[in-house]
Amino acid sequence: MRFTKFDVAILTLTAFVLLVAFALPALALQPTGVTAEALNQANLRATYDVEANLVGQIQAGTRYPVVGRSEFYPWLLLGNPQTNDPIGWVFAELVDVRGDANSVPISTAVMGESTLLPSPTLPAEPDAAPTATLELVGVALPSAPVATPTLNAAVTGTVLGEINVRYGPGVEYERLGVARAGEVFEVISTHSSLPWLQVRYPASPNGLGWVAAELLEVTGNVTSLPVMSRMNFDLPTLTPTASDIEVSALLGATAVPLSPEFQALGEQLWSMILDAGFEPETSTLGALFLMDLRTGEAITYGNDVAFSGMSLAKIAILNATYEQLDTPPDAQEAMEIANMMVCSENSASNRLLARLGDGSEVQGVIAVTDYLRQLGLQNTFMSAPFFIPGVEAQSAGAPITQVDQIRAQPDPYNQFTVDEMGWLLGSMYQCAYDESGPLLTAFPQNYTPTECRQMIDVMQNNNLNQPLLFSAGVPPEVRAAHKHGWTDDTHGDAGIMFTPGGDYVLVVALHTPVFLNYEDSFPLLTELSRTVYNHYNPDAPIVETRDSFIVPVADCDLLGNPVIENLMSASFGQ
Repeated sequence: MRFTKFDVAILTLTAFVLLVAFALPALALQPTGVTAEALNQANLRATYDVEANLVGQIQAGTRYPVVGRSEFYPWLLLGNPQTNDPIGWVFAELVDVRGDANSVPISTAVMGESTLLPSPTLPAEPDAAPTATLELVGVALPSAPVATPTLNAAVTGTVLGEINVRYGPGVEYERLGVARAGEVFEVISTHSSLPWLQVRYPASPNGLGWVAAELLEVTGNVTSLPVMSRMNFDLPTLTPTASDIEVSALLGATAVPLSPEFQALGEQLWSMILDAGFEPETSTLGALFLMDLRTGEAITYGNDVAFSGMSLAKIAILNATYEQLDTPPDAQEAMEIANMMVCSENSASNRLLARLGDGSEVQGVIAVTDYLRQLGLQNTFMSAPFFIPGVEAQSAGAPITQVDQIRAQPDPYNQFTVDEMGWLLGSMYQCAYDESGPLLTAFPQNYTPTECRQMIDVMQNNNLNQPLLFSAGVPPEVRAAHKHGWTDDTHGDAGIMFTPGGDYVLVVALHTPVFLNYEDSFPLLTELSRTVYNHYNPDAPIVETRDSFIVPVADCDLLGNPVIENLMSASFGQ
């Protein structure tokens, strides 16, 4: 049995999770190694029936042991994470299951009353969006999509969250598509033995689909509808889905045709993201950019979605700062640049923004965005400084761009797309080592190859006191000039990798609503990096990655670090 998650999370760190303290004697169940986590908010019931008593709820962010399953129906019995005691039944479509659910013992246990336990807290990085107390000046934010209007039908079902529409009444049937909260379907029949409803779904080959009854708020008399009992719902042969791949060109130049090997690598990386549950048609999604710096081949997926800029925006601040420098950074400027890029200090970033804005942080973010626009990057911007606890900030406004600014719930004041971040990194590389490219074309008097090499060098030192991510996917001696970032719901990394078999740019962003567990994202980012490295270095592949997660310490001390001297050198890299 394979359960496809539809992935809508509503966890907050202070939320409480309802658990069920069952009324039966302890069953002394043994751990199965199978766990489940709510993809949104899931009801726990006394038994495997949507009409059974509601005994509690679970929310995304906590994994529960699966201690039993129904023999005939897609329901799972969850256990208390501490004691493994059964706490309630959950409909399988509402949870993300890890492990083989078919290996779990069959159960017929019936649960009793519920109780409250606090949800666990998870680590977070102070790499966050601007403060919520912003004074806004500028255009309005894009609004959320309007819900589907109510249908003129006898019985309708309003979608309660993000759900799968399937070809038959069960999670084992092919998914036809994804519906989101507020959409309304006409319900045309029920199933005699399964808690599923048949709805009109024009995107289906036969115009019909099935939705679990628990996922809809039904209006009208369901008992008046025809009842279906058949179980055979063979899916007709479908037209193959077109590849999501897009050939990308550096800053709008003519795209380099892809070799079969490079395209296959891109497809492999995208499949890894999809297999990890980051599916573009859902609200848990990912995006990817990969560029071969020798050939100019570039591939991108998900470049039509804006993500929170996080600390990746500091790459743009770094470039804009060097565009204004007429001489090598002095000691203070070098320390500010290193603190921003190596220690990821928001305060240092904001001081550099003030420098760019003649003393005004707001004018600084305007200068950064104007700089990006001159390079041809239309969908990446900053419009407010970074968050500093207790400090109120102003904003230059939240611009509307040419990409989707809804699906990944991006920070309104700090956004990027994977392809534009990749193009910016590629431009830095061209400037540093080819003495060409968009940086020198757009700002011919303002950059030197030495300056571009200095920017890359400071990014190479990002591994000090930080999670490794992309760096953990390459050997320790390999240069990895990258900048990562994460907020509660979005994690990403962007870097230039210098390997024996070839240099390349890799950018990845991952998002899930409200809270993205680093245990899901960090290993994936590292494994993607390892996969690319092994493609370029087949004669010396890495068998396994290093541990990518390092808990940053409070003090990131750069005194005496060679990176400061390198930043101040007028002849660095010559």
